[in-house]
Amino acid sequence: MKKLLWALFDDRTGSVGQAKGIIMALKHNLDVVEKKIVYTRWAALPNFIRGKSLLGVNIKESSSLKTNIYPDLVLSVSRRTLPIARYIRKMSGNKTKIIQLMYPGKTGIKDIELLILSEHDRKKNSPQNFFYITGCPHRASTEVLKNAKKDWESVFAPLPRPWTTVIIGGAIKGKPFSVDNARLLAQEILDFKQKQGGSILITTSRRTGDEPQNVIMAYLKDIPAYTFLWGEKKENPYMGFLACADNHVVTGDTVSMCSEACSTGKPVFIFRGHNWLTKKHLRFVQSLFDGGYAVALEDENAFSFTPSKRLDCANLIANKILEIR
Repeated sequence: MKKLLWALFDDRTGSVGQAKGIIMALKHNLDVVEKKIVYTRWAALPNFIRGKSLLGVNIKESSSLKTNIYPDLVLSVSRRTLPIARYIRKMSGNKTKIIQLMYPGKTGIKDIELLILSEHDRKKNSPQNFFYITGCPHRASTEVLKNAKKDWESVFAPLPRPWTTVIIGGAIKGKPFSVDNARLLAQEILDFKQKQGGSILITTSRRTGDEPQNVIMAYLKDIPAYTFLWGEKKENPYMGFLACADNHVVTGDTVSMCSEACSTGKPVFIFRGHNWLTKKHLRFVQSLFDGGYAVALEDENAFSFTPSKRLDCANLIANKILEIR
């Protein structure tokens, strides 16, 4: 009989997306029930006040959390969901094991069976229940990419190869994605494609900004391209980009985009820019370089880079969860 896992999904879209990546890797080994969590204003209270309770949970709009049979495992995806997970553990007679995605603060740490953290957030003298990974889990699984390749390869087929995905983020923590960095990125892509030839599959985000996006596209106007720019109204080809491209250029501002690119096992070239990425982002990008998953776009030897392995966070975490007894 399979163990039962409840996944607590709140309004943290990024965290929920990571959790869904883990669940996809567990689907053949565990029975998973997704529990929708809707908050009241009291959810903003610190966890040492919320404790092991449903304080801050909108009971009417959330999935039912009261039952005669509690799960073997509960996956908490944010700081706000931990008090709920601790409540479930309490109601089960402390039998339910808590898996926590990302650091929730000090309150309740001892109740957590497995705390999943990014390597670039490593803490000194970490307890045994801390489990560090490079990157983050996501939904770009081998199966998903295989299906995306079937759907999109014929769409990109008229473009000359090799195909290079260009995935552009933007502003972070009050730091805009400057026009100067946009020019630098565009020039480095232009230099790269002049050596390699082929086409680009390019996408931008809300955080990129209109002016930087326009600068980049002006620089790259002579390179054959399939675009999915912020604001374009057409089917999102992102998974197709990841699945079909021969290599990837990614800006280093989001853990998820870089992790997804590195999961493909294809060469990944990361753009860092100037006076833009935070120290935390730079530590993350360096961990990808150190692990052999990616190389700096500006590296003079980037053109010959081949990754030593593919980044597979979701399955790494899934296997660790399945070790829980």
